[in-house]
Amino acid sequence: MKLTPRSGKKTIALLGGFCLFLATLEYLIPKPLPFMRIGLANAPLLLALDRLSFRHFALLALIKIMGQAIITGTLFSYVFLFSLTGTCASAVFMYLIRRMLGVHRISFIGVSVMGALLSNGTQLALAYCFVFGAGMQYLVPPFLAAGITTSIALGVFCEAFAARSRWYQQA
Repeated sequence: MKLTPRSGKKTIALLGGFCLFLATLEYLIPKPLPFMRIGLANAPLLLALDRLSFRHFALLALIKIMGQAIITGTLFSYVFLFSLTGTCASAVFMYLIRRMLGVHRISFIGVSVMGALLSNGTQLALAYCFVFGAGMQYLVPPFLAAGITTSIALGVFCEAFAARSRWYQQA
């Protein structure tokens, strides 16, 4: 369904607020590493894949990145760089893959896992270059395992939400 400029803005505002709410909840969950997050705030991005134009989707991703950085106090730190690169890379990829393959060929679960792998890979490369160096090899398995696990859970949630939500089906 094509959104009008007015409904697109309302959808961005709603999903942006949802990103900030989930980023706040996620901030309360203890992390083994400062840049390691479970990705709760990515759920609105997944839901927006089929509802927003690329321009609006990119704006939503930027709202998520900036809002998360302000909420967590990481706006002027290396953690912001990790979030920025990981979210941008995965958001663009998820949008393109969903558009190329379509709703019936790839589920939210598949898109979520691929987005998480790209985001995690980008962040791990930055961590190798700027923070951990060769010691990074010890962080890769748990980091990827957590990313895959949580991305599957987010994908399952988004599939269920999209199937049951009247708002989502009408948006």
